[in-house]
Amino acid sequence: MARWNTIARGAALAAAASLALAACSSEDGGSEDTGSEGTGSGDALKIGSLLPLTGSLAFLGPPEVAGVDLAAKEINDAGGIFGADVEIIHEDSSDTDNPQIAQQSVSSLISDEVAAIVGAASSSVSLNVVDDIAAASIVQISPANTSTALSGYSPFYFRTAPPDTVQGDALANLMLGDGIENLGILLFADDYATSLRDVVSGVYEENGATITYGNSGDEFQTDAANFESIVQDVLATNPDGILVIAFDQTKAIIPALVGAGFPSDKLYLTDGNTADYSADFEPGTMTGAQGTIPGANASDEFKTLLDEVHGEPLDSYAYGAESYDATMLVALAALKGGGSDGQTVADNLAAVSGADGGTECTGWVECSELIESGEDIIYQAVSGVGPFNEDNDPSSAYVGVYEYGDDNIQTWVEAVFGEV
Repeated sequence: MARWNTIARGAALAAAASLALAACSSEDGGSEDTGSEGTGSGDALKIGSLLPLTGSLAFLGPPEVAGVDLAAKEINDAGGIFGADVEIIHEDSSDTDNPQIAQQSVSSLISDEVAAIVGAASSSVSLNVVDDIAAASIVQISPANTSTALSGYSPFYFRTAPPDTVQGDALANLMLGDGIENLGILLFADDYATSLRDVVSGVYEENGATITYGNSGDEFQTDAANFESIVQDVLATNPDGILVIAFDQTKAIIPALVGAGFPSDKLYLTDGNTADYSADFEPGTMTGAQGTIPGANASDEFKTLLDEVHGEPLDSYAYGAESYDATMLVALAALKGGGSDGQTVADNLAAVSGADGGTECTGWVECSELIESGEDIIYQAVSGVGPFNEDNDPSSAYVGVYEYGDDNIQTWVEAVFGEV
């Protein structure tokens, strides 16, 4: 169970702001060479990414890739590590409908001898490749996986996104607080979806509320194309609200629900589909709908840095901060352990995240200088997550709540903080 505190609506997070400013450090503001010559492995640190460049989660790819690139830029602008620039190798994860793409990408990254892989975004994609990555003694650190099946899965698997025990609890309490006592759930047959559904259902049961539809056996297949009958099935149970846990299928589900007369302000989405629908629906289709995305609302300064490294303004910033944090933590772990191999990174990730205590720090320059002086650090994540716990999950995290306007664009409303 998670313990929650609500942050005032519209409040910015100080940690995100300070880290964004730290990320602005360049050659004239940081150390000339943050690597400790003679203490490293002598090899350049290689970090791969396994993020959705194609497929149903491709809208998450740009901010995640930008987060990885921003962290690498910050490190390299300050002199790199072990006397060399961090090398980033991007590969496509696609989605579970195209499993061969992720498998080929992982094989390529293993051949490239990366120390760590940032990704995948999809929990189901990660579950398909996590064993191969671990067998190669390479760290996998996901910025977006939330499935509870991945908690404590492997000593080489970490994530900077909280498990569904956090998002599911926040989402369920949001809906209960809105008076949704009889909830219908439309979800696909995917580990991410069923894991999140189970957490929401558990909270509903604890509070004496009812899941009218969406229990085990009600899932639809990921390749489903016609949702008219499914929508009629859930509406027949007379729900007060409907939670949609899906990816691209959402673009067909929402019009079917609204077209059948279901009010848009009783619709709820999750991180997999809380996206910009301004180009997909008629104005007003999503008015009042709400969704959740794990992660703090990063500062405007940090978003500007993501835009700059991306080359143009991003449509979404979802998981950009978590991707930045994942990349930064990998580099700090390599520096602390004095090696650019996966085992060294795995052995030191918990320590640099702050699991053993130490001095709080933000950004590469400040944190690397503390490590080189022999101090333990507590990395202050721009995403707001706490140190890794014994399951290699964040020990605490923020979940953002978003609301849709008449333009079908989601706007950040508030964030809730939870400890697993």
